[in-house]
Amino acid sequence: MTKIALIPAYEPEFFLLTFLPQVREAGFEIILIDDGSGAEYAPLFEKARTYATVLTHEINRGKGAALKTGLSYIFMRHTDNCVVVTIDADGQHRIEDALAVCELASQNPDSLVLGSREFTGEIPLRSRFGNSLTRFIFRMSTGISVRDTQTGLRAFSYSQLPLLMSIDGDRYEYEMNMLLEYARRKTPILEHTIETIYINNNESSHFNPLKDSLRIYKEIFKFSASSFIGFLVDYCMYAVLLFLLTLWGPFLGINYLEGIRFSNIGARIVSACVNFTLNRKFVFQSNEKLLLSAFKYFLLAVIILVGNTFVLEFLVTTLLIPSMIAKIITELVFFILSWTVQKFLVFRRK
Repeated sequence: MTKIALIPAYEPEFFLLTFLPQVREAGFEIILIDDGSGAEYAPLFEKARTYATVLTHEINRGKGAALKTGLSYIFMRHTDNCVVVTIDADGQHRIEDALAVCELASQNPDSLVLGSREFTGEIPLRSRFGNSLTRFIFRMSTGISVRDTQTGLRAFSYSQLPLLMSIDGDRYEYEMNMLLEYARRKTPILEHTIETIYINNNESSHFNPLKDSLRIYKEIFKFSASSFIGFLVDYCMYAVLLFLLTLWGPFLGINYLEGIRFSNIGARIVSACVNFTLNRKFVFQSNEKLLLSAFKYFLLAVIILVGNTFVLEFLVTTLLIPSMIAKIITELVFFILSWTVQKFLVFRRK
């Protein structure tokens, strides 16, 4: 079995030149990606050619693009008898841990193996907070618990390269999209505990907490915006219908509880049409057939409507919560459920 270390690097420290021989001595073939580091770093990468195959981006394209460049190179030049491990260039990963995840991946060729940190001891605040947030969002979105969603130490077999090259994202969001895609396909994600290492408080990291976090969470942000628009439509329609049925209900033989039920159903039908259009075209950009997506979406909408109506009535009649406040609570309860089902079942991209 051939072991390949794929290392994306952007303006790396000279430490890399002492790290590469160690990786080579451990039995790895090394593919090093210069992600547009520029002329200042050209001598470093020239020396690195002693130990690694160096591929160069003329301009900085991002970690995801660098990884996919390396994956494409490996796919074209190797056979299925190899395992690839991605290693960060900043010294956070030990050779022993790289070997361990590589061995675990060779034993589980249909799985993605993560070298997961435990985040104990002195951890930079942005790293601790960032991983906690992404871990929470990933678990709520997929139902799968992953201890370290931001680890760069990942191992996988050659057979998985076509899938990995097709995943969206050119920068740090690529690694989160990878986890989401594996979760969607129900492909096993295995974790191997590794040592947590931060050199100089992780100052060499090129991760921009604001810009790159927006890239990582943008799909969830778009869904939130679409859901908020749908909620506004739903809430306004609910208020108007409830007002009209409260006013005219007695003349039509409709009591107050029935008015709440009819108002909620009517509002959900209108907002579902708006939400479907926004999610299909702008959020998930689905290329699945319109009728099939519509059928799955409105089946989901019916299921959520039944649950939504039941919860709303329970809050109003049993817990005696005012109907307008109960409506807000109900929508929050069903938000995560709706995102998960739409992402992985309704608006799947082929």
